Amino acid sequence: MNILLHICCGPCAVYPVRTLRVGGRTVTGFFFNHNIHPYQEYRKRLDTVTHFAEQEILPVIVRDDYRLEEFLAAVADKPEDRCRYCYASRLEATAQAASEGGFEAWSTSLLYSRYQNHEEIRGLGETFGQQYGVPFFYDDYRTGWQEGIRLSRELGMYRQQYCGCIYSEKERYAPRPAGK
Repeated sequence: MNILLHICCGPCAVYPVRTLRVGGRTVTGFFFNHNIHPYQEYRKRLDTVTHFAEQEILPVIVRDDYRLEEFLAAVADKPEDRCRYCYASRLEATAQAASEGGFEAWSTSLLYSRYQNHEEIRGLGETFGQQYGVPFFYDDYRTGWQEGIRLSRELGMYRQQYCGCIYSEKERYAPRPAGK
């Protein structure tokens, strides 16, 4: 099976890429993460994915499209719902690229993270898979969480400390009021 894998970042891609390959699948990466903030963080993540792809001899399609203003306009009224927008915009772009590229299936490295909403990702993936005529391949890569961390460290990858958007950066680094 020829599969297009949306890659949110290098460390989250290690385990899914290797698992898919061990399962006999041909993998091509797809980098589209228009919401990452600040821009220097976006570049670090893209550079890490590019370096990982070179090490793994992994073809990667890069959609180098940084759309911070669009992201902010879409989520500013309800930042607590931002993840749905992030999932939907990136997954739809991946499904479309899979359809245009003649892939047999597509998936996402978001399924590696213990911090992501798998049910929502899976539902959106199946919806976009039907819409674009390329099945969404679901696998729960969280089973390899520790192995992926170990492997990404061995590979010397840049390991980010927050999911990616300005809101997750704030949640990670901003001081919290006492008692929260």
